[in-house]
Amino acid sequence: MNKSLEAIKLQLSFGADEVIGDTPICRYVSHLTDIIDVTATSDEEQSPKLKEVPSVLLPKSSKGSQASVNTTALAQTLEELRTSLKAFDGCALKRTATNLVFAAGNPEADVMIVGEAPGADEDRLGIPFVGVSGQLLDRMLSVIGLDRTSVYITNILPWRPPGNRKPTLAEITACVPFTRRHIELIKPKILVLTGGTAASTLLETTETISRIRGQWRSYSSSGLKQPIDALPTYHPAYLLRTPGQKQQAWQDLLSIKIKLLEFCQ
Repeated sequence: MNKSLEAIKLQLSFGADEVIGDTPICRYVSHLTDIIDVTATSDEEQSPKLKEVPSVLLPKSSKGSQASVNTTALAQTLEELRTSLKAFDGCALKRTATNLVFAAGNPEADVMIVGEAPGADEDRLGIPFVGVSGQLLDRMLSVIGLDRTSVYITNILPWRPPGNRKPTLAEITACVPFTRRHIELIKPKILVLTGGTAASTLLETTETISRIRGQWRSYSSSGLKQPIDALPTYHPAYLLRTPGQKQQAWQDLLSIKIKLLEFCQ
């Protein structure tokens, strides 16, 4: 087989199914100044030292991030927030995605579910969690008496990363102010954070999802009058790949059900 064809097939297997530029980009370089301490002067530190920073640290200078903060501050309704996202040009994913994937479900729901990013089906339809992992999510919700009329669903990123790759720090930084404003406008009683990206970003922690799943945490922001109970749990896509973890996901579902019953008392 032609070596070039083999290389292309290998990249496809890794998820690189879209070409978005003529020149490869090293995305580590752009953030080196944000993670390397160049002020160290001790004789023991003869080389640059990595700062102890969380994975969700916002870059020191980010025009996209500042623009999103300024834009979201003006959004007073969900429609205004959607309009702001449509007009926002601070995230390159917008140029490669087919559709903006804003949200689905009931804006008056007590439960708000936040995932990582849209996949291919979500990008095509413009609706979150409609692919295979979304179908699993629907089945999971049904066992505790919930469905898409009784929950509200969105993602950290409203645009699909090419090839369903993991979002970069810059992409998360640019989009998370919209997510935080989204939560402030919905004001749910419960936040369900599915997957490591959603949990680490919104809870501002470096702990892995396997360590914090099932543990109720407190989520707060400047636009909320009081903190919201937040539960990190596994993403349905992860459960499809690792079905042995479904038992723990079931425990998380029961915990959500119990929390909802507490609000009714």
